[in-house]
Formats: sequence, structure tokens, C-alpha cells
Amino acid sequence: MTPFKLTEELVKNIEQHIENKNNAELIALFQDVHYADIAEIINELDNDEATYLIKLLDSDKTSDILTELDEDVREAILGNLSSKEIASELGELDTDDAADIIGELPKEQVQDVISKIEDREHAKDIVDLLRYAENSAGGLMAKELVKVNENWNVLTCVKEMRAQAENVTRVHSIYVVDDEDKLKGRLSLKDLLTTSTKTHIKDIFIKNVDSVNVNEDPEEVARIMSKYDLEAIPVIDEIGRLVGRITIDDIIDVIKEEAERDYQMAAGISQDVEADASIWELTRARLPWLILGLFGGAAAAVIMGGFEEMFREYTVLFLFTPLIAAMAGNVGVQSSAIIVQGLANDDIKGSISNRLIKEMLLALLNGFILSCLLLVFTWVWKGDFLTSLAISISLIAVIVVAGFIGTFVPLFLDKRGIDPAIATGPFITTSNDIFGILIYFSIAKLILGI
Repeated sequence: MTPFKLTEELVKNIEQHIENKNNAELIALFQDVHYADIAEIINELDNDEATYLIKLLDSDKTSDILTELDEDVREAILGNLSSKEIASELGELDTDDAADIIGELPKEQVQDVISKIEDREHAKDIVDLLRYAENSAGGLMAKELVKVNENWNVLTCVKEMRAQAENVTRVHSIYVVDDEDKLKGRLSLKDLLTTSTKTHIKDIFIKNVDSVNVNEDPEEVARIMSKYDLEAIPVIDEIGRLVGRITIDDIIDVIKEEAERDYQMAAGISQDVEADASIWELTRARLPWLILGLFGGAAAAVIMGGFEEMFREYTVLFLFTPLIAAMAGNVGVQSSAIIVQGLANDDIKGSISNRLIKEMLLALLNGFILSCLLLVFTWVWKGDFLTSLAISISLIAVIVVAGFIGTFVPLFLDKRGIDPAIATGPFITTSNDIFGILIYFSIAKLILGI
């Protein structure tokens, strides 16, 4: 299969077909195109053209297309569809995807759309999912799954599975429950096929099954599924009843969103924004950290102002101020990035004190090597050993302190339930710049006897 490639020529061709209402050509063109590729095309069309295509193609394909569209494009299309048309699309989707789309609709339209979904059991499951918080396992799960009762025999089990599987796109696992729907374990397809039809499920099912609570954080769900290489994981309520399952495709979305959020936070963007967001939205996302940087720079200027007399006598110290500030920021970001990554992957073990000691020893080693190089360079360049020594010793101290701050801050934030990714951005850079400059001039002043 040739990989799909979106070209300007293809988009113009589709726009021309839409303008001329060449419906047969459009249907033929999209006949064998994957819904994700169609969504990529629709993202490039204007709202009217996008709506035209959605209304033209079959609901079994357009429903999946809607889930792949950019949020603003999907919102515009849904605004052009009637409640009945939206209900028709939702009827083709798994409950988790349908609930996500309904959650984007205006509140006054939600009830009207749900009332027009023909499959009442499907509508009931969607309403059930809407009860859960978006940022929870319950808000992430789908209701479609295959479950069997531990008291059934194999013959009854197979019959029931056939009926249930009609509504399940992919059967990842067969879950076993008791008469109260409490999760008991999972069933091996091999055991099911190789066992007598009269055998009871309770005699052959596997009791060891990983599950998550409906209130579990999606990031924790992602960690568990990644650790145990699971394609799907069952979700239970507060009393252990099986209420849904989360599949790997949903977890990939969680990981992607978290990575994007952490990357933006590390870059000093406080809100989740896209490249094509409005100027006002981009300003609101970026300005808070820029203001922090402004105050940080002002604080550094005030600190430097306290050493004006030293500048007059030792101008060379001023020349190395950017280097000291840059090294402090770089070391701090490196340390915090490693810690944040470790926290995200659950690789941080042991006490905080042990981690701090390790990072400070690492910073001390790096600082010693770098300061020796700087000592030789400065001494050869300026021919003043004492000043060169002051700058080099200051660099060691700055790197050690920056390593400490870069390690301690994310660990501290994580203990307080705050996203430690905030410690990889301008916050850590600005704080290390300030401390770095203060330490630099204080040590230099002490050594030079000013």
C-alpha cells in the first residue's frame, strides 16, 4: 500500500469537484482512502467544503473522520449539522469517541442529540460516560467489551460472546465477572477453544488481571499499560464492577497530549495552544512566563548594581557574566529535565536526599572540568591568575547550586502534586540566572578582596 501524501494539487482537485458538485467523482475518489487521510484533507478545506464532504460520504466512514479532525474544524462542521445528522454520526462510533464529541456540543443541544440516537442502549452508555470527569479513566474508557459470567459453561459462553462481539470493533480480551458484574479475571481464547463445552468458566479463567479504577488519572493508566505491555485494560467502579475498558489508541492520545503539554511548559507557554491559535490566545499563553523573565532580568540587574565598584576595577568580570548566567541556566535545565523524565516514567527511586547528593556530585565533577578549562583560557587571555581563579571557582559553585535547584525543585513540586514539568522552563532558568550572578560576584569579591 502506497503511503498517503497530501498535496496542494489534490486539495485543489477536491475543491473543484465540490464546487461543481461532482458527487460521483468525490465518492469514487475517497472509496479506498483511509478515514485518517480524509480527515487530513478536510482540515485543509473551508468550513462549507468540509461540511459538504461529511454530508456526502457514508456515516460509517464520516463518523471516524470526525474523531481525527482538528478540534476547531470539527466544531465548525458540527455547527453546520442538525441534531439528527450528528446523532447518526455518533451511532456509528464507539461510546468513548461519541461521548468526547457530545462533550464539545453546546449544552442546550446535547439532550436533543442524545434523544435522536436510534440505538437506545448505545445512547444510555454514552450518557453513562458523560458522568465521569474528562481527566479520569472513566472519561477515557469505552463501554464496548466482551464479558462472560464465571458460572456459564463454555458452550453458553461462546454463544454470548458472539452476540456481544457484534458491537465491539476489536476484541482485545475476554473478561470474566460474577453475578454482580464484579471483575474476577480474564479468559484465554486458547483455553476456551481446547476445553469441553460443558466445562464452567470459573474452572478455567485466569484470575490475574490488571485493572484501573474509574477515578484513576489517565497518566497513571498510561504508565500501567506501558509497564505491562497491555493493548487494553479493564476499568472497574468503586465496588469492583466491570464498567468499561481503555484501549491502546486512547492511551497513545494521552501520552501525545501530555508530551505536548510538557514541551509547551518547558518552552514557557502556560496554556495548551496550537500554532494557528489567535494572537490573543497565544499572548495569554506566553506572557506570564515572559513577565517572569522580565522580573528575573530586573532582579539580576539590581544584583549587578551592587557590585559597580568591582566592575570599575575588574572589567573582565563583567565580560564573563553572560557565560555564568548561561551555564547556570543550562545545568539547571539539564538536571530538571532528567528528573522530570524520571518522574514521568516512574524511574525515580529512593529518597530525595540520595538523588540530590548524586546530582550534586555530578555537578561538582562537571563544574571542576569546565572550570579548569575556563581557568586556562582566562589566564592565557588576560594574564591575571587571581582573577581567572575567582571566575573559575565561581563557575564550580554556580554549577553545583544550579544542579541542586534543578534537582530539588521538580522533586518538591511532584511531592506537592504540582506538575514538575514547570521546572524545566523559564522558571528554573530565571531562578538559576539570579542565583548564579549573585554567587558569581559574591565569590569573586571574596577572592579578590574588594
